[in-house]
Amino acid sequence: MLKAEINTDVFKEAIDVIAALVTECRLHISPDGITTRAVDTANVAMISLTLSSGAFTSYDATETEIGLDINKMKNILGMMGKDEILSLELPDDGHKMEMAFGGYKYSIALLDVNTVRKDPNPPSIDLPGKAVLSGSDLNSSIKAASLVSDKIAFGINPEKPTFFMEADGDTDHINLELEKDQLESITPAEAKSLFSLDYLRDMGKVMSRSDRVEIDIGLDHPVKFGFEIAQGNGKVEFLLAPRIETD
Repeated sequence: MLKAEINTDVFKEAIDVIAALVTECRLHISPDGITTRAVDTANVAMISLTLSSGAFTSYDATETEIGLDINKMKNILGMMGKDEILSLELPDDGHKMEMAFGGYKYSIALLDVNTVRKDPNPPSIDLPGKAVLSGSDLNSSIKAASLVSDKIAFGINPEKPTFFMEADGDTDHINLELEKDQLESITPAEAKSLFSLDYLRDMGKVMSRSDRVEIDIGLDHPVKFGFEIAQGNGKVEFLLAPRIETD
């Protein structure tokens, strides 16, 4: 059971974050809030999202699990005006979600959770390097790399220390190096990994809204991006596997 109200901008932000990686997911609803963890179809990227009850203007729920079509939800949210209040209601049978906003009322069929991939277990990995910077700076570097290549390397030079991003194309090269005073913080460690920009472009768009993104990286390891949404009432982690180049 769920009966809640939430600002449409807050709910849109949460759905946009999920939509950056997957088209459907399992939502776990509890008295404390809503959580999801999902991987893309190629098992390259994972999202973990928590939206606490504090993100809602009113919230009453019991433990339940539903399957959500993210593309369908994103299309509906496109109808909503800025700063409207969205009403969400999930009857006990859990087959449909009732949504109301701005005079509209939707009854949305939910996915059978048995047809939606189970939540993945987060991998146990050691990522010793960390850099903290604004989401807008991170997204700008991703867009710049896209002009010359389809992949980007993130790394830390522990001697300076600096956080760097670089991309190599067939003929062109781009490099950005951020020193300690240009970052919120940096944890020096030998770290560098290569990643596909196909994933990072969509991830960068949603991270650009955040003032603070934590980037955890290692040597030829996945990268983890952590940031907040819903004015601190939501937490998101993206995990992206490295792209391994063969000679």
